[in-house]
Amino acid sequence: MATAGKQAPTDGLAKDGLAKDALAKAVTANDVPAANAVSGSVRVEIFDQVYNLRGSDADYILKLAEYVDGKMRAVSEQTATVDSVRLAVLAALNIADEYHLLKRRLETPLPDARQRASKLASALDEVLQDGRRTG
Repeated sequence: MATAGKQAPTDGLAKDGLAKDALAKAVTANDVPAANAVSGSVRVEIFDQVYNLRGSDADYILKLAEYVDGKMRAVSEQTATVDSVRLAVLAALNIADEYHLLKRRLETPLPDARQRASKLASALDEVLQDGRRTG
């Protein structure tokens, strides 16, 4: 299960953007420095590995870590793979699949929405045509 706590800086991991926040250095529990709320560093545990991440929103980082941890544990339960790197890749593929399915759903409007948009565009065209005739 992913856990988090604010930590002191580790090795300059602060980067711009969340994708770069995910670039973290694995540390052992003994390497975890004392809590420091000023640093913005968050200690998370993903699939029994501890990472110190820096970012602007500790709660969001924790949610992401919990999600990834859950995906890795789900893949672990469904496969005989014990290699954590292979589990991470399979979990990443599952997350990428979810992302692309949601993206496709958002990019493809529902047929009803297309019809309504077309009707509204026609109505707007009529109003604009009438405005030109009277103006």
